[in-house]
Amino acid sequence: MIVEGQLLETGADSRAAIQHMERRIRPYVRWTPNFDVEPVDFGLTARRLVLKLELLQHTGSFKVRGAFANLLSRPIPGGGVVAASGGNHGVAVAFAASRLGVPATIFVPGVASPAKTRLIQSLGATLVVTGDRYADALAASEAFIVERGGMPVHAFDQAETLLGQGSIGLELEHDAPNVDTLLVAVGGGGLIGGIAAWYQNRIKIVAVEPELAPTLHDALAAGRPVDAAAGGIAADSLAPRQVGRIAFAIAQRHVRQAVLVSDADIVAAQHALWDTARIVSEPGGATAMAALLSGRYKPEADERVAVLVCGANTTAVAFERV
Repeated sequence: MIVEGQLLETGADSRAAIQHMERRIRPYVRWTPNFDVEPVDFGLTARRLVLKLELLQHTGSFKVRGAFANLLSRPIPGGGVVAASGGNHGVAVAFAASRLGVPATIFVPGVASPAKTRLIQSLGATLVVTGDRYADALAASEAFIVERGGMPVHAFDQAETLLGQGSIGLELEHDAPNVDTLLVAVGGGGLIGGIAAWYQNRIKIVAVEPELAPTLHDALAAGRPVDAAAGGIAADSLAPRQVGRIAFAIAQRHVRQAVLVSDADIVAAQHALWDTARIVSEPGGATAMAALLSGRYKPEADERVAVLVCGANTTAVAFERV
């Protein structure tokens, strides 16, 4: 089992651990493509704009990397795996469990998107809808494990989860080695924590969160994880009560800036991704792009910017209406 210390080192240990995990999960995940677009098409002045299309990953989000990292690295009891999720993590754990022949029980809150709950059920997992927010689903999953057993697969505050998500940084650096800045949406911090552990200040990492769910922003301001608001249009993917402790320790050292965007900014980014690049993103997946388009993050004229588009599980496009 990977220990937390391997993610909290400032030297090469984190990169070596991520490389090791990337090799372990490679047969099960996609190496997702980059999409170079003209910044001027989005009204931007950056020298270069690269979209890392992680929304093309199995299950429509980056979460499958961390799910396989856990299931392939930890001993799984007969009761299978148990996860709490706003939606995408649950889909990913259900997918990984299905591929590996393991039972899965997934807890989601009532705010979870129907697109995501349908995916969880279609993958053969047992779905439990409970409470209003992610924290409610997490508490229910923990009580279930005490009573009936199972291996918990945490959505963001688990070393294996961060190592799996860190493989995105490995891919991006390989495919776009000259990027100056990467914008990443943040919920519990597993995604940005893994990526920041890979890059370790070799590029600027910028965290982007909804104004109504500022978990990392508030934690950095307070100097420790604190309870934050958990609402907004991306509440099914970016609204835990607190940022994860592992990711927070990494962010303190390796995340350069945390910016907030409004729900209106996120919706505008969804429209811009579709209108300009024909990319259909869920709100959480478009949040990083929203920072650029709203001006909450303003790149220099010669800055080479990458944006992680991390999720596609939405019912916003209804093709049957055509």
